[in-house]
Amino acid sequence: MLAREAMTPLNFGAPQAAADLAEQARHAAGRAPTASAALAACVAGRAYALTGNRSMARDALADADRLMGCLDATSSADTWFGHCEQKHHVHLSHALTVLGETSLARESQDRALQLSAPTSTMTRALLRIDAATCLHHQGDTEQACRATAAVLRELPAAYRTGLTVTRARNLYRAVAPQHRSEPAPRDLLESLPR
Repeated sequence: MLAREAMTPLNFGAPQAAADLAEQARHAAGRAPTASAALAACVAGRAYALTGNRSMARDALADADRLMGCLDATSSADTWFGHCEQKHHVHLSHALTVLGETSLARESQDRALQLSAPTSTMTRALLRIDAATCLHHQGDTEQACRATAAVLRELPAAYRTGLTVTRARNLYRAVAPQHRSEPAPRDLLESLPR
């Protein structure tokens, strides 16, 4: 429950609060390979990445991978109490994207997309925005902005809120101010809900 609770501040702009809750969850879960421990480590990795604590983020993500590799079939099932491979890679995609580790992020994005149902609209959009952000990290800001604008335009209105918009705005803010008036960043800005 603590790991899931930590996702609220994580997803709504309070990564340090999320990191604090995730550490409580990691302590409560212990070192044994459980779904709770794996989720707590994933959430901690994302939170630390967002706070800029690269070392703690990498340590938490390594722990998450170790735990995931040891989960039995029940613990890795796609249930409320399980931590399935698809969710694991969604978390890794975000953390690794924030860290700028684009090759590893792409691997997690590809795997998560393979495992995500075509009807998982929000998840698939977030993974595509992560992939676009990786393009920005690799120096192709124009394509990153175009890809993100396309994701926003394709989304039903109900999904153009919350996380998708936050990540798209974060990409726009990462564009150097002197380039924001160029066509692709301007197009991204115009795609964002007002």
